[in-house]
Amino acid sequence: MSTETVWIGIGFFGQALFFGRWVVQWIASERKAESRVPVSFWYMSLIGGLITLTYAIYRMDPVFISGQAIGSVVYVRNLVLIHRADHTKSQTGTQA
Repeated sequence: MSTETVWIGIGFFGQALFFGRWVVQWIASERKAESRVPVSFWYMSLIGGLITLTYAIYRMDPVFISGQAIGSVVYVRNLVLIHRADHTKSQTGTQA
């Protein structure tokens, strides 16, 4: 197996994980019969985005790199906000 084949596999894996987050969001929304964005959506976004960013860096594609890098900042920020809110709720004894 060539290095190029391995990198293409990594790229497809990142894209599959990135796509899978929409399936998770869709299932969560259908279960509640309203739009929902579960925490797993943000983790899948971050991990899939970072894997895809790694592939973009390997390909030296500045458009793809900038898009994935900026997206990663958004995913991390959302996770920080979620965990901060959870921590605050646990400190005050409020249930989610």
